[in-house]
Amino acid sequence: MKKVIFFIAICCSFLNQLSAQSQTSVSNLYKGTVDGKTPVTIYIKTEENPCTADLMYTSMYRLNKSKNWIQLDITQNKKKENEFIMVEHGFSGVFILQKTGNTFSGLWISPDTKKQLKVELKEATMTKKEIESHESTMEKVNYENHDC
Repeated sequence: MKKVIFFIAICCSFLNQLSAQSQTSVSNLYKGTVDGKTPVTIYIKTEENPCTADLMYTSMYRLNKSKNWIQLDITQNKKKENEFIMVEHGFSGVFILQKTGNTFSGLWISPDTKKQLKVELKEATMTKKEIESHESTMEKVNYENHDC
């Protein structure tokens, strides 16, 4: 009986380790411009969906002259994995971007589609402290947008 319990404990420990490894996340910061002149920063956290093994994205961005972050809902094109659509919370605008290496390029489009501005972004390095700060800010922005 002790051997069976020991075996079950080892199996549970192994499964927990696998689960923890598969739920790792990657955070990236992108800096660039909208319309070639307005500085912008986008923070994206990528995780594996535990139900489907697809990638899930949590994101926010801000125009650098503003202190306010805007939450983004990101969808990746399943047919062309380097294409993304990022919808601003409240549908105040949409990014349609293509990723090439560590850069994004594409358009920001206003909800009425009358404004279409070029977007160029490049990945920026972050310290551990900056990642923690962005994570904290994203949690706050998400809470503000989705609190009952």
